[in-house]
Amino acid sequence: MNVQKSYAGTIGGSHEGEAGKLYLVATPIGNLEDMTFRAIRMLKEADLIAAEDTRQTRKLLTHFDIHTRLVSYHEHNKSASGPELIRLLIEGKNIALVSDAGLPAISDPGADLVSDAVAAGIAVIAVPGANAALSALIMSGLPTDQFLFAGFLPRDKKSAQRMLEQLGRQRATILLYESPHRIAKTLAYMLDAVGNRRIAVARELTKRHEEVLRGTITEAMEWFGQHEPKGEFCIVMEGAGEDEANQDTGGSDWWETLDLESHVAHYENTMSRKEAIKQTAMDRGLSKRDVYNEVNR
Repeated sequence: MNVQKSYAGTIGGSHEGEAGKLYLVATPIGNLEDMTFRAIRMLKEADLIAAEDTRQTRKLLTHFDIHTRLVSYHEHNKSASGPELIRLLIEGKNIALVSDAGLPAISDPGADLVSDAVAAGIAVIAVPGANAALSALIMSGLPTDQFLFAGFLPRDKKSAQRMLEQLGRQRATILLYESPHRIAKTLAYMLDAVGNRRIAVARELTKRHEEVLRGTITEAMEWFGQHEPKGEFCIVMEGAGEDEANQDTGGSDWWETLDLESHVAHYENTMSRKEAIKQTAMDRGLSKRDVYNEVNR
């Protein structure tokens, strides 16, 4: 077992020959007052900041008078910029990773950089702060003792409904992200897959027009039928009752005789490879990274 021990209070300078540290710095999800003192200091002390959207991050840095060098790291350039960032970390540079908003490495490519850093023996340190999914959860009025974050659903209907059916058998409260142009379809998929459960739909969290809609799925569908969806959404759905969680799934383990590559290939008939890996990982209770590494050897 690899045990990381490091004092994360101050960045300071790395000793000669010592690797740098990767700091995962949370940024506000809307309200700039949610930026922590520690996050500001870490961004000022880092040798460079890796950002998902440099234009958005530059506004934040300007507001807090931070002049640290800013570089781009996102889904479309991670295969090139990721190894370069790891090289700089190994050479002793301290890097702060930020996403567009909230915690980095949650539904963004930062997770890959963290995995690579851990594999390279680099210390990874969290600088916690705002998070949209957890904010929506604690405001929802639904149970918080167990919850499952599932990110964004697959884009095609069959894959989305299949994933919702699996999520629908979980006793835990389910957390999802959704965009304004897909929210109505997603609610319809949810109704078909899990029935008319209680949900909360939150948008514009921490901002001036923050709203949380609480009720059933059909009530939410009716509301969005009369109001134009605006902003990014967090959906919080109640978990399965005892009868739903224990019902016979009639072949839910159909994949047991398949190896990982065949399992992923099955899903690639109806979805992208990335989504197929995500679904396979969910089926088997594995991490997406483990499945990705195994099928891309």
